[in-house]
Amino acid sequence: MGEVLISVKGVGKKFCRDLKKSLWYGLCDAAASVVHGQEHRSEVLRKDEFWAVEDVSFEVKRGECIGLIGKNGAGKTTILKMLNGLILPDRGQIEMRGRVGGLIALGAGFNPLLTGRENVFVNGAILGMNRRTIEARLDEIAAFADIGAFMDAPVQSYSSGMSVRLGFAVAVVLVKPDILLLDEVLAVGDMGFIIKCLNAVRELARDCAVVFVSHNMQFVSSFCTHVLLLTKGRVHAHTESVAEGVEAYLRLFPMPTEASGSGGAAFSHVVLRQNEGQKIDTLAQGESATLEFYLKCDPGINDTSVSVYVMDQAQTPIICYPDIPHSLSRQSDGSRSEMLRMSLGRLDLNAGRYSFVLAVMERGSERCLCRQQGLLPFQVTSTSMHWGSIVRQVTLQPLPNSQ
Repeated sequence: MGEVLISVKGVGKKFCRDLKKSLWYGLCDAAASVVHGQEHRSEVLRKDEFWAVEDVSFEVKRGECIGLIGKNGAGKTTILKMLNGLILPDRGQIEMRGRVGGLIALGAGFNPLLTGRENVFVNGAILGMNRRTIEARLDEIAAFADIGAFMDAPVQSYSSGMSVRLGFAVAVVLVKPDILLLDEVLAVGDMGFIIKCLNAVRELARDCAVVFVSHNMQFVSSFCTHVLLLTKGRVHAHTESVAEGVEAYLRLFPMPTEASGSGGAAFSHVVLRQNEGQKIDTLAQGESATLEFYLKCDPGINDTSVSVYVMDQAQTPIICYPDIPHSLSRQSDGSRSEMLRMSLGRLDLNAGRYSFVLAVMERGSERCLCRQQGLLPFQVTSTSMHWGSIVRQVTLQPLPNSQ
């Protein structure tokens, strides 16, 4: 078993919504600490105070990466700040064993008036490194950050992407930490740098403990070994199954629904079924399913084109079924309608939440008669998550013997 480098037991942190009261409470706590000769931590909520983090416990061993996930305001960054020693908990205990490298805010710890190169030396000096050691790693830091001549420009002239590039380079190259704390550092930067960061984290995770905060579930599933899901400062789920943790996170967000179009057509009775006919809202990765829906068009609308899209949680189209064959029947009131039943085939989708978009266009005028988004949310389950939206297993064919 790996060595436990991070131990968090029953930790809580409270804040005050009122600035003046917050300052007053701080003075009261400081005075109490002086009188009692030790740090004073009030565990009782006073007026306008609330628990930003409450009763959170977890461990991270060497070689592990825990993903802290949850909605905005769930307490993720507050936990990282307590782990990094920037703020103290009001309840519970935190034990950190080894050198800590953290990137909690873009360019945190950098002096904006100094150049990037000068900031590297300042950060190294703060960590107790001598100039010779810093100089030996400077070329590696500059190569990783890849900001060119801006290494010798003031940090205040950096873009947010450049700041995080240099900050990440300092955290992983200069510090070479036993514990690495990362808060949404991959939210900025181009894809090349993101891949470089992911590879660096994977390499570091072999010998250190990583705490990673992100809203990108692809990144979380890429290298996290277990997941802690927070809601309103409390533990909602803590699991070694990253897929289960991600699914629990996605269930916190309702699918957005929206209807648009010029009118003249409508969809109803939308149902997802297994091939044997049972209604479902959950299916395993790789299972087949059938979609049913009723389409009705106003009198005078004859030739239409119907399309169906499968959308992911971010409303990105994943699968398109264009120009679905159909034959509208004329009704007694002059309208035309049909119940369509279409096979979706194998849904080799990554584990997660999905929904449908149904659209009908009038041929010739290309007028959108009706478009309904966020229909029939459904869950795809799997024992693991992968990088990408479509997951397919490949069987290799043996090569013929070369003569």
